[in-house]
Amino acid sequence: MTTIQLVGAILFACALIHTFAAKGFEILADRHPRHEGLFHLLGEVEVVFGFWAFILVVAMALVSGPSAAIDYAESRHYTEPLFVFVVMVIAASRPILYAVRALLGTIARLAPLRSEVALAWLGLALVPLAGSLITEPAAMTLAALMLAPQVFRPGIPEPLKYGALGVLFVNVSIGGTLTAYAAPPVLMVAGTWGWDSAYMLTHFGWRAAVAVLINASVVTVLLQKHLAPATTEAVVPVPLKVSLIHLAFLAAVVLLAHHPVLFLGLFLLFLGFTQAYGRHQDPLILKEGLLVGFFLAGLVVLGGMQQWWLQPIVSSLAPTALFFGALGLTAITDNAALTYLGSLIAGLSEHAKYMLVAGAVAGGGLTVIANAPNPAGAALLRRGFNDESIGALGLLAGALGPTIVAALLFLI
Repeated sequence: MTTIQLVGAILFACALIHTFAAKGFEILADRHPRHEGLFHLLGEVEVVFGFWAFILVVAMALVSGPSAAIDYAESRHYTEPLFVFVVMVIAASRPILYAVRALLGTIARLAPLRSEVALAWLGLALVPLAGSLITEPAAMTLAALMLAPQVFRPGIPEPLKYGALGVLFVNVSIGGTLTAYAAPPVLMVAGTWGWDSAYMLTHFGWRAAVAVLINASVVTVLLQKHLAPATTEAVVPVPLKVSLIHLAFLAAVVLLAHHPVLFLGLFLLFLGFTQAYGRHQDPLILKEGLLVGFFLAGLVVLGGMQQWWLQPIVSSLAPTALFFGALGLTAITDNAALTYLGSLIAGLSEHAKYMLVAGAVAGGGLTVIANAPNPAGAALLRRGFNDESIGALGLLAGALGPTIVAALLFLI
């Protein structure tokens, strides 16, 4: 352990504590209006890891010199933060939302349930499972925007909102495991271990699908008496051609997810298209997307300094202990980083590999930092909670039940 590694671990711990204390800063902002701007900034969960990452870079410059700090920051890979930003903005565009709402509305009308109950269930079950095709960040964005006016609104009891949020986060985390490219923790190991989509479907996919359906059904039953019929406000239709062009942009970005130069170029073309046909657009969620990208980039910088203590833990555990260890460690670090460390360990048995990934994805809903799409969901849904902030303990409590269901299915 070097001095800067110790500093990195301490700052990582500070960032974790700050994440759990974020809601408290929002309360302080209301009580102390003179400094409310600072408290609001510190209360933004999406700012936390970027804020502490800057402190780490400054500390590294003081301890090891400016060149070492710059070299370290530039050695990190920021493809995932960039991709999440781009896919969030595109997936949340009005033409795509209009198409998805129309599709889910048609399915809901055919279901033998009240349409508002069916829509809530579809948002918590079908959309997260669709993440195996469109990637988890896109699924999280669409599900959050679909559920926000129905579930995450005034009038719904706060514990039920946290329960629904926990189900959404867990279902998105496990719902992307039906293929080998959609879930970040799977993507980190699929190439190294030779896991293709057929392997994922037979080993993970059916278990994940059953868990998603159980979790969504339970929380929908609890929510059903609080769900009001959808309002009949006029919705301006979007031409089919415009929706198809937006869907084509989304599909192209997903296909080029590992090539930031190309998908950023496509994103610039997308911005130009939205300007050219502004009458079919709503304001893009650029601010929310940038905040989430900033959060994930900060996690990349801070997380890169934790390998010295995380990897020995992962490599020393037996398969069953590795499952529960990964499930617990995921709550305090990004699950993709955890599986990436596992991919560096030589000689892991097939059973141990399965247990590592299963634990990492099962625990992906416990905290905001546990899975890359979670900050996106938090950014889009936090206004539906008291003080417009999501409490870390509330999320943890809401996610415990669906996490247990997922863990049991993966242990079968």
